Amino acid sequence: MALRLVIADDHPMLVDGLKKVLEEMPGVEVIACVENGLQLLDLLKKNAVDLVLLDLHMPKLDGIDTLKILRKDFPRLKVIVFTNYGQPKLIREIKGLGTQGYLLKNSTSILIKEAVAVVAAGGTWFQDLQPEKEASPLLTDDFMKKYQLTDRETEIIGKIVKGLTTREIAQELFVSEFTINAHRRNICRKLDIYTPVGLVNFAKEHGLI
Repeated sequence: MALRLVIADDHPMLVDGLKKVLEEMPGVEVIACVENGLQLLDLLKKNAVDLVLLDLHMPKLDGIDTLKILRKDFPRLKVIVFTNYGQPKLIREIKGLGTQGYLLKNSTSILIKEAVAVVAAGGTWFQDLQPEKEASPLLTDDFMKKYQLTDRETEIIGKIVKGLTTREIAQELFVSEFTINAHRRNICRKLDIYTPVGLVNFAKEHGLI
């Protein structure tokens, strides 16, 4: 019998890429994609679901509030949180709510498949993450506010600094190369830097690497 899986996330391009990855797995059926917690709860009342990949930041009913309801009303449902946020304090809170897994959205397709397989088999999957005190300054609020960067732009800066190509970044984030190039143009404009070398030098000068 196929594993019946639902994706709960309000980012269409990411959902499309994630769905393609999951549908490559034998025995996995993505039966629906929903945009918020209210849609998910409504769907679960009408359909048999084995596993949910759940974003934390969603409109109308966010991931944490949704989790609290899921644990109460659907205790047998397996849940993997799929998010951009990797703070250890948050992960501990998510574990305490009875989830079976925690994945960052920059995970490779291989890691995503492994996590789903492990959780489907009755195990748990929580990525090893850096302690909060060692978190990259690239992701701090002060840095983002100063340069008016979005969460996604800071994530892409980190990948550019690591030497990833536009194609590699697009594959990791499950979006198109066109989308990554648009982000890169915004980053260049905000930082007034127009080459990868310049961006690396900027990161070094500001103690980001």
